[in-house]
Amino acid sequence: MPPSRTPAGRTNAVRIGKLTIGGSAPLVLIAGPCVIESEKLVLSIAEKILKICEKFGLPLIFKSSYKKANRTSVRSFTGLGIKKGLVILKKVKKDFGLSVLTDIHSEVEAEPVSEVVDVLQIPAFLSRQTDLILAAAKTGRAINLKKGQFLAPEDMRAAVEKAASTGNKKILLTERGTSFGYHNLVVDFRSLLIMRNFGYPVVYDATHSVQLPGGNSHTSGGQPEFIIPLAKAAVAVGIDALFVETHPNPSRALSDADCQLPLSQLNLLLQQIAEIPTPR
Repeated sequence: MPPSRTPAGRTNAVRIGKLTIGGSAPLVLIAGPCVIESEKLVLSIAEKILKICEKFGLPLIFKSSYKKANRTSVRSFTGLGIKKGLVILKKVKKDFGLSVLTDIHSEVEAEPVSEVVDVLQIPAFLSRQTDLILAAAKTGRAINLKKGQFLAPEDMRAAVEKAASTGNKKILLTERGTSFGYHNLVVDFRSLLIMRNFGYPVVYDATHSVQLPGGNSHTSGGQPEFIIPLAKAAVAVGIDALFVETHPNPSRALSDADCQLPLSQLNLLLQQIAEIPTPR
């Protein structure tokens, strides 16, 4: 059985494709590789994640980025681009019947991306960009607002108000850690409760929370050994969805190699989460 949520404040139920996030709905997994490296790899990962989720009865939204605009180095891989990326994400939807999520970085991307994906994600570093949030919300698609590493959780109320001002109430809020000195992030689990009290579903990003920004000089580092413990803590506190970037061989991944969960460990993660007694 999928784990139940902790009712830490009421949230709106957000309908995304065939599934629901928030309200009284069960926990949802948002998972996939950080960036689209190839069609073959993305389809293979999507198929494997789906099989694991079906084993645990866990609803799945597939996630991957056609472009990574925020890279530490100019030499870093940035993705296949919007045209190729959307073709691949469309194929994931068709082949596996999954809803998909991807991030956008400018207002002009919002409309064409919304024609394919089900959830438009606003990256953490862009969480204060008013025009971007408004453009995304005006498409009518669900919006995932990632909390900036530089923001207090209560500051995300302003981002919510921007999106909701368009009449779009399909809003998700994601915690992904807060800057703590140089090259380090920490997670204040109080933020999950604070943001849920805005009335919208809250997501916990277990993989970016273990990132060490710029920690490898030309790339970001990470502490992947903490992904599972932090994910378990978030589920115990109370979340509506768990966000996990996963790759069959993270050490060879073209983006966020040091903070993606090995795909071979996803079964273990979901097994341990399913065993957590969540208070009601």
